[in-house]
Amino acid sequence: MTENEMAVRIAADGFIAALDQSGGSTPGALRAYGIPDTAYGDEGEMFALMHAMRVRIMTSPAFTGGKVMGTILFEGTMDGSAMGRPVPTYLWQERGIVPFLKVDKGLAPQEDGVSLMKPMPDLDALLRRAVGLGVFGTKMRSVISAPSDHGIAAVVEQQFEVAERIAAHGLMPIIEPEVSITSLDKPGAEAILLAELTRRLDALPEGRRVMLKLTLPEVTDLYAPLTRHPRVARVVALSGGYTRDEACARLAANHGMVASFSRALTEGLTADMSDEAFDAALAAAIDQIYAASVNKLR
Repeated sequence: MTENEMAVRIAADGFIAALDQSGGSTPGALRAYGIPDTAYGDEGEMFALMHAMRVRIMTSPAFTGGKVMGTILFEGTMDGSAMGRPVPTYLWQERGIVPFLKVDKGLAPQEDGVSLMKPMPDLDALLRRAVGLGVFGTKMRSVISAPSDHGIAAVVEQQFEVAERIAAHGLMPIIEPEVSITSLDKPGAEAILLAELTRRLDALPEGRRVMLKLTLPEVTDLYAPLTRHPRVARVVALSGGYTRDEACARLAANHGMVASFSRALTEGLTADMSDEAFDAALAAAIDQIYAASVNKLR
């Protein structure tokens, strides 16, 4: 019953908050939050500070299912607690927000213009734990830096192969082949990616659906056909390093896409803010991102 309710929520208005910074991106996220590298001595202390930041966001009065339909969690956050309850339980039962889990282990070295995902030898055990904690779906990220036909085909193939393993556990896969905003030919890479995604989606068996997390494209509405594809449950957009203002402007122009922002969501939030200032700033960010997700330019 809960799984069906979560599926209904994901199909409705709102956006997905990405609170899944991993080991490589956590120091930068903490610096942006006003916590320097000298504030922690080891990885455990670093992740504890990051978890405290995430809990502050998740327990803010502004962070509710009215506008935030889902949240992507780092593994350590999924295993942690908020207000004395397991984080996935708190998000769904107290906030009406659908929990997702980041499952990739980072990127392999770049080759042929792309960075594939590193091996995930413990994936099935992680997925079983996620199911037990009430997680609805997963997310995994690759990066595309150049318009390489062979490289992009390899990215998409790997993503869909892992998505099959995820779906076998009853979870909804979010496939994220990010096109870098610094690519020297971003439109060219995006055109190849669209063709590869369409080919693999067309080959999915009836009844199988995935979600897509894509970089906001240079050609407006490039991915609109994917938002209408029968094998796609939702297309969400990553902010990819754009400021919140630019990411929202681009998002509002792309019909059918909703946000799944990380840096653009937490932009301007700092550890030394009072609770009142923090909640007000977060509320303003949520309002802006929600508006760009649901109120599209004609």
